[in-house]
Amino acid sequence: MSPRPSRRTARVEYTLPRNAASARTARQLTTGFLTGSRTPPEAAGQVEEATLVVSELVTNAALHGRGRCRLRLSSGEGTVTVEVRDDGGLLPRVRRAGSDSESGRGIAMISRLARRLDVTTAPGGGKTVSAVLDAA
Repeated sequence: MSPRPSRRTARVEYTLPRNAASARTARQLTTGFLTGSRTPPEAAGQVEEATLVVSELVTNAALHGRGRCRLRLSSGEGTVTVEVRDDGGLLPRVRRAGSDSESGRGIAMISRLARRLDVTTAPGGGKTVSAVLDAA
């Protein structure tokens, strides 16, 4: 009987202030996490997509949420999961943006990049937006 291959998983969580600079910080943290030595090697292939998703979700939390936002990243079993939680009650939705609009396309873009996009409301208020990306 041959030994089973080990399944490497990694997970980290950060709390970020609700301001414009948080998206940049979140992108840097995401890149560091996905290219780090404790993360499965296949996760590094998703840096570009994951940082784009993180940037959009953290920006939405800063603009439309309340309180600090919490960024949780996890990787394992062929996926990278991005979760952003804030205390605001406004739920994200896909909007039809005008051709000259500077905003309104983020959730639609994430829907195309992600294997799955979920929004979960918290009983005490707030929400978590989760996007699952394929890591391979």
